[in-house]
Amino acid sequence: MPNDKPDRTPNFIRNIIIEDLKHNKNDGRVHTRFPPEPNGYLHIGHAKSICLNFGLAEEFNGLCNLRFDDTNPVKEEDEYVKSIIEDVSWLGFDWENRLYYASDYFDQLYDYALQLIKKGKAYVCDLSSEETREYRGTLTEAGKESPYRNRSIEENVDLFERMYKGEFADGARVLRAKIDMAHPNMNMRDPVMYRILHAAHHRTGDKWCIYPTYDWAHGLEDSIERITHSACTLEFEDHRPLYDWFLEQLGTFHPQQIEFAPMNLTYTMLSKRKLLELVQGDHVNGWDDPRMPTISGLRRRGYTPASIRNFSEMVGVAKRESTVDIAMLEYCIREDLNKSAPRVLGVLQPLKVVITNYPENQAEELDAVNNPEDASMGTRKVPFSKIIYIEQDDFKEDPPKKYFRLAPGREVRLRYAYFITCNEVIKDEKTGEIKELHCTYDPATKGGNAPDGRKVKATLHWVSAEHAIDAEIRLYDRLFVKPDPGAEKDVDYKTFLNPNSLEILKSCKLEPGLKNVVAGERFQFERQGYFCVDSKDSKPDGLVFNRTVPLRDSWAKIEKAMKNK
Repeated sequence: MPNDKPDRTPNFIRNIIIEDLKHNKNDGRVHTRFPPEPNGYLHIGHAKSICLNFGLAEEFNGLCNLRFDDTNPVKEEDEYVKSIIEDVSWLGFDWENRLYYASDYFDQLYDYALQLIKKGKAYVCDLSSEETREYRGTLTEAGKESPYRNRSIEENVDLFERMYKGEFADGARVLRAKIDMAHPNMNMRDPVMYRILHAAHHRTGDKWCIYPTYDWAHGLEDSIERITHSACTLEFEDHRPLYDWFLEQLGTFHPQQIEFAPMNLTYTMLSKRKLLELVQGDHVNGWDDPRMPTISGLRRRGYTPASIRNFSEMVGVAKRESTVDIAMLEYCIREDLNKSAPRVLGVLQPLKVVITNYPENQAEELDAVNNPEDASMGTRKVPFSKIIYIEQDDFKEDPPKKYFRLAPGREVRLRYAYFITCNEVIKDEKTGEIKELHCTYDPATKGGNAPDGRKVKATLHWVSAEHAIDAEIRLYDRLFVKPDPGAEKDVDYKTFLNPNSLEILKSCKLEPGLKNVVAGERFQFERQGYFCVDSKDSKPDGLVFNRTVPLRDSWAKIEKAMKNK
């Protein structure tokens, strides 16, 4: 685990563990796990759970397992397994030699099922899926017992073994627990433990044609691994009595399940099923599209492990579900990159400026600060010459009130360079479009300060045209235009996709020091925001940068307003 750990904030799960340790529960052991299903890429909500489970184990000198709940071969792929392993490792956590799979326990789960059958606590049922739903009842009406519920133990053992041997078609039979069809908790009404599914598994191949359900396998996996504190989201609270029932009937080690509220994020969908729909519908360019809330998407966009860990700690762990402002996540990455990202000069929408009184064929190197937040990062040299580029938005021919940047007759400062004054605007004769500006510079203002003490109201970034390198810049915005795109149940959430979530700028000009950047490097483009070298599309002969986040920090304002209440 890296040294840049966020400060621990109190939460009820941490308090439970502290109390357990006081009473030497589980012989003073703390053993957690992170148990993803390999049916999609992990998102920022999973990152919170990763940080919670690994963080608790680390804090209390315990252990944390990484385990894949791979009980559904139809939806699971090795690609997802590899991506999850990469994500957890990238976040800075180490499961050492404790990488497990539900499929590691398929033989043990099968033996456990036989034990329940022989105790008269499970039976083979021939009802169709539609009939099973009908017999289950409703929240206000008790269910009906299956006509197959009272088969003999011998018949159930025989049928279950024949299910295992592949004698029956998909869906022909299931194994169900025999609990209580009138139980107020619907999960306790004879739930399915095994279903027949003639499908190859990504790890076990064709060995199995019956697969355990998640509810049957999950609690037992925790038990087999002797997990002490099994943290999961609130959606599993109603499943806990079922997990407890299985463990009690089998007399196995009993982990403590603790539920916490899942995280919702504004302008985002945190559902693997819906994120898969976006990928399959080509609404985004894959799971690692920088607009996606997946960990791989955030990594490609330029987010750092530290920023995500700090965000997870700031969000905290609660019992009540809530929605977090995405501005808090953006605040965390700004805070991190403000301290660590080198400053560079980059012009995204270039406007040519000719400095008419600057000597022909002359170039000089000026000192530029790499990061004012960290003096140890030192300085660098940036070239300056007669022709430079500035941002188109930094010039107005007819400036509005309170516009202090460059305009005809106005003087501004060039960052690290000189004061310049605009004298002439050159336009295209046919279109009237501004082609270039002619300016003069004051040689006495080298470094950006006037010896006579005169002041200017604007400082512009720039790049020397002769030395500039070309790059493609991708400006990402929020994926949805609505803070809660999934709130309207009768409206397709894709209706609220932001048509302007990606803007691609092809003719950007960057200072020459960026020529040899490598994938994943992060920088602050002065006055523009934080940018990352794209890990997939950027090449030495065709640089591509993704904007991680603009410089504007709305969460800081929100946080300040909350403190002043």
